[in-house]
Amino acid sequence: MKKNVGSFDKIFRIVVGLGLLSLLFLLEAPMNYLGLIGLVPLGTALMGWCPLYTLFGINTCKVKQAA
Repeated sequence: MKKNVGSFDKIFRIVVGLGLLSLLFLLEAPMNYLGLIGLVPLGTALMGWCPLYTLFGINTCKVKQAA
C-alpha cells in the first residue's frame, strides 16, 4: 500500500475526525452514532493511505515512495 495522504491532509483529517467523534457525546441517540463516521478520516490519516485517492489517482505526499 503506497502512502498517498500528505502532512496537511493528515492534520486536517485528524481534526475533522475528532470533531465528528465528539458528536457521540454531544448528540442524543440515535443521532449520536453519526459521530462514528469520524473513524474514517482518523483511520486514513493514521494509515497515510486513502482508498478514494487511489481510485482517482490523487497523491498529496511530497516524498516519493520507492517502488
